[in-house]
Amino acid sequence: MIARTDITLPHGITLHCHTAGERGRPVLLFLHGFPEGAFIWEGLLEHFAQPAHGGYRCVAPYLRGFGASSSPAEAAAYRPKFLVQDLVALIAAECGAGGALECLVAHDWGGAVAWNLANQHPELLRRLAIVNSPHPGAFVRELQHSPAQQAASQYMHFLCRPDAEALLAEDDFRRLFAFFHAPDGTPPAWLSAQVRQQYRALWQQGLTGACNYYRASPLRPPRDGDPGASAVTLPASMLTVSVPTLVLWGLEDPALLPGLLDGLADWVPRLQLQRVPGASHWLVHEMPERLQQALGSFLLSD
Repeated sequence: MIARTDITLPHGITLHCHTAGERGRPVLLFLHGFPEGAFIWEGLLEHFAQPAHGGYRCVAPYLRGFGASSSPAEAAAYRPKFLVQDLVALIAAECGAGGALECLVAHDWGGAVAWNLANQHPELLRRLAIVNSPHPGAFVRELQHSPAQQAASQYMHFLCRPDAEALLAEDDFRRLFAFFHAPDGTPPAWLSAQVRQQYRALWQQGLTGACNYYRASPLRPPRDGDPGASAVTLPASMLTVSVPTLVLWGLEDPALLPGLLDGLADWVPRLQLQRVPGASHWLVHEMPERLQQALGSFLLSD
């Protein structure tokens, strides 16, 4: 059974969380991306909370700026250091002082925060599982040098516009729902009336926080008047991830191209990489059984 709870962190941010499983058990933490919410993980929360599948304590927060979690108005509040601060405090609240996650599971923007946390605080997690979220070193490289990735990421400039929230909300969130569509414009089978309503209810709570992730980040393709990622240099010390890491990548992702996987093992030496044909950016929705199986095996690996 999924419980819903607000966790107020020492620095004043409140994260609204979906949880399953008993407190005190090893913790799995699940992070959603844009334009998602904690509800995308509910099937995995219920599965891994069961004694037969590990009996984990499973926690999925709405990230700062999403849903009922705290949503600071200024874009600067969504810089990586503040997003990592939220996770460090949430892990302490769930695992206790000096405790560590059994695994951090993350998609899209949640993955961006997870990569940073794993680099800066490897002592806080035993494993990392990433679903279609680029490693920062690979993302900077591709945004600087790959015309294909630059073209695929142009939508980021739209989401940085001061009127992005209003445009996204028009016509019952037509543009946001279109993010899920196939290249030919058809909606996916998983986008049922029930799932549509979950997303609609989330987006009706506000979109400024979600758009602020893009406004606060320089990782976007360069264009006239906006250097974007061309002005970014990341030292090697910010790129290494030492914990065992599983990366699942839907190869049909139109926004994050497979070139982002090149050279990943140079930064992530304990890497398990699974390329998933036929899956897009929305692998969590499209292939929940594949993700469940891969994560279950990963949790049992050395």
